This record gives sequence, C-alpha cells and structure tokens, in this order.
Amino acid sequence: MTPQRKSIIDVIVTNQGNHLSAEEIYELVKNSCSNIGLATIYRTLQILDDIGVIYKNNFDDGKSRYELYQDEDHQHHHLICIKCSRVVEVEEDLLEQLEDEVERKYDFFILNHKLKFFGYCNQCRE
Repeated sequence: MTPQRKSIIDVIVTNQGNHLSAEEIYELVKNSCSNIGLATIYRTLQILDDIGVIYKNNFDDGKSRYELYQDEDHQHHHLICIKCSRVVEVEEDLLEQLEDEVERKYDFFILNHKLKFFGYCNQCRE
C-alpha cells in the first residue's frame, strides 16, 4: 500500500462518523503527506468504495461524503441539517418491521435500505 493511500485511510478511520468530503480528506491528509494531490484522493476513495472498505454517501449538499463500511446487520440512518449541513447518525434500525411487511406484501427480498431525514439541528433551530 502506498504511503498516500495509508494516509487517506488513516484520516477516514480517525474521523469516523464525521462524513468527510474528498476535499476535507485532502486538507487533513496534506498535514502528513504534503506531496499528495486531490486527484489521488478521488481515485483512492473510488477504489476504497469499489472494494467495500468505505461507503460513498450523498446528503444532497453537492458533495459526496465518506464513512467506513461497518459489517452491520442493519443500515444506520442520517439526520441532515439543511442549514449547516451537520450530519448525525441514527444507530437504531427503525425500519425492521416495515421491511418485513414490504417483503411479505410485495414478495420482494430487501438487501438494504437508506434513510435520510432533512431538517434543522438543535443549534440551527435557535
């Protein structure tokens, strides 16, 4: 593994839960690997997404955001503030009963789901 790729993975691991964009990852990686380019970040993120190391998320803010893949029995969900773009993870799987009902009613085997709630965080509501 190249030092650049190791630095990218280290930044993602260190910032797990922060849903960093490629540009944010680039700014953090430059601290330990000053000769890295943004194109290398994008290529590496694509490779890591393709092989299932990270997830690429779209929170409708114009940027893809990344988080580590976690071998979970369920998909976690996201609360997205439409004012400050803060993202909060909802760990509870609130859709298990709905998934069971959809599978039964529509004879459809569900592999996964994604759920995003858009609104205002407690700081932006004030």
